Amino acid sequence: MPSACTSNWVPNSHSGYSIGIRPFRHRIRTQVHIEFESHLSFRRISALSQTLVLEVRPESEQILLKGGIICPPITNVGKSTNIVWKECSVNKEERQKLLRQKGCVIWVTGLSGSGKSTLACALSRALHSRGRLTYILDGDNLRHGLNKNLSFSAEDRAENIRRIGEVARLFVDAGVICITSLISPYRRDRDACRALFPIGEFIEIFMDFPLEICEERDAKGLYKLARAGKIKCFTGIDDPYEPPESCEIVMQPRNGVCPPPKDMAEQVVAYLEEKGFLKA
Repeated sequence: MPSACTSNWVPNSHSGYSIGIRPFRHRIRTQVHIEFESHLSFRRISALSQTLVLEVRPESEQILLKGGIICPPITNVGKSTNIVWKECSVNKEERQKLLRQKGCVIWVTGLSGSGKSTLACALSRALHSRGRLTYILDGDNLRHGLNKNLSFSAEDRAENIRRIGEVARLFVDAGVICITSLISPYRRDRDACRALFPIGEFIEIFMDFPLEICEERDAKGLYKLARAGKIKCFTGIDDPYEPPESCEIVMQPRNGVCPPPKDMAEQVVAYLEEKGFLKA
């Protein structure tokens, strides 16, 4: 990291300064606190006064201080240390404008056999036919690669959902309508993913179909194996499913009959249109 190109050193004993920042294109002043730590490679500033006026150039993401440069701060996140967030000159709004849509995640949750993947595919097709870009993050598909090192224990299920939430956030930042199809049985894990997104960009769809219907379908034969004790920790049999307490959309049987996938997909499309996601 480059240091400021001036002659004065900030002694290690200084814990930080309140710096007055003057944006390059706007004359609005704001205050930030800069911590000077011994492990950082820059420690030079042009003066030792408590308040200094800096100039921020958004196009280069550099803070200028009397001819010197202070780079963005080094941070620690989880087990990752000494990392710096890098912004790009092409932002989310510009990507959305290019795609003529707004990014969001459509989180489809429910028991195995409730029709999550069926809805995800029908929705993707419906949006594709309207010229909108989507991508499906299917739970089983991701366990073939990204999450192949995770089991179905409660701890690994939580990590599975955390990873998928972070991947979904990247797709949304790219301006893509991301559709997730996973059981995601624990409410706290789904809520943690919701917290990753601005309000409104996380759209939770609960496939509220009774266990009896899901088990009767049993397209993969998993319920039969779980009942025979050959699969442990199977949601709905010997592991709980926690229904959403407040979700955006609920899909349920109508007069005891499951609605066609196309009808459910159109219901979601109508929601996206109403909320303005299908235009930028």
